Amino acid sequence: MIEKEHPVSVTRQAELLAISRSAVYYRPRPVSSTELALMAEIDKIHLKWPFFGIRKIRDELVARGFSVGRERVATLMRKMGIRALSPQKKTSKPHPGHKIYPYLLRGVKVTHANHVWCTDITYLPMERGFCYLVAIMDWASRRVLSWRLSNTLDTSFCVEALEEAIARFGVPEIFNMDQGAQFTSADFISVLRAHKIAISMDGRGRWLDNVFIERLWRSVKYEEVYLKAYESISDARQNLDAYFKFYNSKRRHQGLNNKTPNEVYCATLKLQTDRSAA
Repeated sequence: MIEKEHPVSVTRQAELLAISRSAVYYRPRPVSSTELALMAEIDKIHLKWPFFGIRKIRDELVARGFSVGRERVATLMRKMGIRALSPQKKTSKPHPGHKIYPYLLRGVKVTHANHVWCTDITYLPMERGFCYLVAIMDWASRRVLSWRLSNTLDTSFCVEALEEAIARFGVPEIFNMDQGAQFTSADFISVLRAHKIAISMDGRGRWLDNVFIERLWRSVKYEEVYLKAYESISDARQNLDAYFKFYNSKRRHQGLNNKTPNEVYCATLKLQTDRSAA
């Protein structure tokens, strides 16, 4: 956008584009190895004790030999997009201008594929940095329908994952999510409304509703991510593609009567189709 070799000065180009001159010269500061190690340790503690808040995570870090204060832990947790999995006044931080939808699953028994889908975002450590993973999951079967990686907590990679899931698997009756800014954004909500999907958002006291996808994150990290040191997002994407194929087609779940997500998805989808045709 800005051409430093252009006859027009950098200052004038910045004025014409309505951006500050400092932004032209800004270069992102790389995350230090110390900070990356600290974030990786926070991630492991959060997975082991997801109900730990900032203070308890700070105490555990200190016990493990890290010299860190509560404010720094809070800052890193915000950067990583994680929070304690426990009842609290705000389970996530929605954008102040975004509409919040009611929770629709109270008393609902989810028994078949494409009845309810859900989504969440998690932090993934890499060898020289980190990225974020979003997944769309079918609630009844635990099948991962789509996923995307991004190096920022923006909205576009969440919308891409949602659009892929709909293109490949149709539409669910209900889509459940938390009140995070990515999911309450106009871009994300417009896709759901365009397909006439009922929108459900976790509210106060509904923290357990995300437990299935939280279990997915634990499986992904301990069975795949922590065993490897991804060199780049492309490396992570290639390895995660293989893992999710294994997860859906080979990994049996006790909660699914020792069946795979693919088996339960296909069986309950056919059952629901047969019922609809009857």
